[in-house]
Amino acid sequence: MPASRSGSPSRSRSAEAAGERYKWIALSNTTLGVLIATMDASIVIISLPAIFRGIGLDPLAPGNIGYLLWMILGYLLVSAVLVVALGRLGDMFGRVRMYNMGFAIFACASLALSLDPLKGGPGALWLIGFRVVQAVGGSMLTANSAAILTDAFPARQRGMALGVNQITALAGQFLGLLAGGLLATIDWRAVFWVSVPIGVFGTIWSYRSLRETGARTAGRIDWAGNLTFTGGAGLLLAAITYGIQPYGGHPTGWTNPMVLGGLGAGVLLLVAFCLIETRVAEPMFRLGLFRVRAFAAGNLAALLTAIARGGLQFMLIIWLQGIWLPLHGYEFESTPLWAGIFMLPLTVGFLIAGPLSGFLSDRYGARLFSTTGLLLVAGGFVGLLFLPVNFSYPGFAALLLLSGLGQGMFSAPNTSAIMGSVPPEQRGVASGMRSTFQNSGTALSIGLSFSLMISGLAGTLPHALSSGLQGQGVPAGTAQQVAGLPPVSTLFATFLGKNPISHLLEPSGVLDKLPTHNVMTLTGKEFFPELVSGPFHHGLVTVFGVATVMALVAALASLLRGRHYKAGPGGRPAGAGSPAGSGAPDHTVRTSGGAPEAPKHESPGSPEPGNTAKGKET
Repeated sequence: MPASRSGSPSRSRSAEAAGERYKWIALSNTTLGVLIATMDASIVIISLPAIFRGIGLDPLAPGNIGYLLWMILGYLLVSAVLVVALGRLGDMFGRVRMYNMGFAIFACASLALSLDPLKGGPGALWLIGFRVVQAVGGSMLTANSAAILTDAFPARQRGMALGVNQITALAGQFLGLLAGGLLATIDWRAVFWVSVPIGVFGTIWSYRSLRETGARTAGRIDWAGNLTFTGGAGLLLAAITYGIQPYGGHPTGWTNPMVLGGLGAGVLLLVAFCLIETRVAEPMFRLGLFRVRAFAAGNLAALLTAIARGGLQFMLIIWLQGIWLPLHGYEFESTPLWAGIFMLPLTVGFLIAGPLSGFLSDRYGARLFSTTGLLLVAGGFVGLLFLPVNFSYPGFAALLLLSGLGQGMFSAPNTSAIMGSVPPEQRGVASGMRSTFQNSGTALSIGLSFSLMISGLAGTLPHALSSGLQGQGVPAGTAQQVAGLPPVSTLFATFLGKNPISHLLEPSGVLDKLPTHNVMTLTGKEFFPELVSGPFHHGLVTVFGVATVMALVAALASLLRGRHYKAGPGGRPAGAGSPAGSGAPDHTVRTSGGAPEAPKHESPGSPEPGNTAKGKET
């Protein structure tokens, strides 16, 4: 007996030390996983010109714009529609198991992308197809990483851990722009090569080091819910994608019957999904979680912030590549790389504020930091509205830094508050739901921001383009024909680092007939930026104005989340585990930050099928 008593503290200290080591291993591995997954969501954007040259395809030819859009949006669409189902599968079969499988799928898809043997349209379809497979692997990583960290870290450190993980994911979107620009100058296949060794290393590391520490929730797959959600969200996002493209003489496709039909069918399927989820015993999307105010408010704020952030990212790329960099002497072909470099203050702000605000929110709560951060984001948008098109870079960099700091202050505490507001056995599905809102916001931002910009350009660009071309000797008929082309071609040309004037006039052959000085002016670095700066600024004001409103509404939602969430045993409300008035004790450990620890004495087994977390603000 004495030996047993003396050995018990030793075993306890050994287990505590192992747990201390494991949580940092989990943080390191999941941070690597979300970094490579989110980098690959944006790395293709900057490198698209090199990729399409490599497979021998003109991305701006009318029949090829669909390839271009799906190369960007296919990854985002899959990430948006699958994360909930994959998070639910993680709850059922093991979060680490799903995460490890995701790393392996991601690595294999990256290898297949780098080995594309085809040219032209088939080559583009190969890339789009394996980008979808790659997105499945990336979704398995992002859907389960937050749940793994929530299981591994105590509540007093959870905000810091999720902050590091979340800010790395957000920073990866912008680091992908820089990496894509650098790697595309070497070889277009290098854009995909870089993910192969990281994927292989991460797969081996995760299989060897990660272990299941959370409770599994036995159950059945909700096939009806999965199919209606995937179909509805997929149709909705696909319709928005095609809404960007011109149709029937209109600059956008929002009058296209197929687009309208896709929007309608998508909405109907999502309504059916919501009805199904309230009636099945084991739903994939636990709608009852939205009765927890911290969970509902945090996800609404995350959705609106993702839409605003995506609009900011794409508008900054067009602003820098199409106007500001050429006006400052940069060749159009080099603008993708330099745009990524000049946007670095945004990433720096993420990296500074994210982990710090996550650490502080563990002590002082999420509401102060997340709400203040969103107000800073709104202030950054207002500042950008008042900048001239040909701005002074220090002021521009300061506004990007302010926006990055604000987004970092918001994201880490908000993620911690969302994940801390649900019971342990539902963290996988909660993580998937959170990722769905964030990824859907990014995909929606592309359709929304491009549509707003195209609508703004459609009213002013044709006249400016026609008069400017005629002023350089282009025949009136050719000038009017070029000016009547859909603005989306001009917008994508600037997005891809091409001189739009050369692209638009090349089919007519007029450049071969004009005097040399006119040709040099038309194809120079300053003609198009100066010509389009007025119409572009008009569209920019519309996009950033809408983004400002979204950031302010998100700040209001964050403010109304309540101070603290308190859950009872098994995720039920405090005192709800027994009949009213029975005086059942509350086993939840409270922390100064308000995020609940896992109950020390949880009820045996999981909650009854379909039971959802309810909570009260204290």
